[in-house]
Amino acid sequence: MEDLKKKNGADMNDKEIVFSKSIKAGKRIYYLDVKKNRKDEMFLAITESKKVVTGEGEDAQVSFEKHKIFLYREDFDKFMNGLNEAINFINQKEMLEVISDMNAKANRETELNAIAEINEKGMDLEGEIKIDIDFEEPTL
Repeated sequence: MEDLKKKNGADMNDKEIVFSKSIKAGKRIYYLDVKKNRKDEMFLAITESKKVVTGEGEDAQVSFEKHKIFLYREDFDKFMNGLNEAINFINQKEMLEVISDMNAKANRETELNAIAEINEKGMDLEGEIKIDIDFEEPTL
């Protein structure tokens, strides 16, 4: 009897999914499932499933860690605004790091070129020209 309830419960859960999309990303799979609750209202269930391998060789065991988030219609706009803000922050931060790295590389190249030019012209690092002068002592 208990098995019958579990089976019917599983069938009920499958029936409430009205749309499903899976996104494969390396060892993770993200599932976006649109479901209906008992009041026939739709909500989004986001599931992250991560493959976990423990042990090695023949003793290796594969399991999956799952994490779920339920997102309800009244929260969609707030969630999307927050998600977009977080993504934009990451993208801007990475862009600034790339620009900073490019500037640092350009500055290093400029410094190296300046040092090479100074060495070619016989200047020391303070920019003074080195002049070799042979002094002869005056004869009296």
